[in-house]
Amino acid sequence: MGIIAWIIIGLIAGAIAKALTPGRDPGGIIITMLIGIAGGLLGGWLGKVLFGVDSIDGFFDLSTWIAAIIGSVILLLVYRLVTGNRHSHRHA
Repeated sequence: MGIIAWIIIGLIAGAIAKALTPGRDPGGIIITMLIGIAGGLLGGWLGKVLFGVDSIDGFFDLSTWIAAIIGSVILLLVYRLVTGNRHSHRHA
C-alpha cells in the first residue's frame, strides 16, 4: 500500500478509535490524525510480530482495518495517560 492509503486508513482509524474510547481527549483533530496514522502502523506491526499475520495485505482487507483501529486505540489510550493530567486543569 502507498503512503496515501496509509494516511486515509489512519485518518479513519483515528476517528473510529476516538469514537470507541469514551472520555475527553486532550488533543484536537490534528493529534487524532497523527495518532490514527501511527496507530495503523503499530497495529500492522503488532499483528505481524504477535500473531505472524500479514495484517497489511491491502486497503480493503478487514485485517488491515482491524489492526489499524486496534493500534489507534492503544496509542490514543497511551496519549491520554501521558497528557491527560496536564490538560485537565484548564481554566475558562
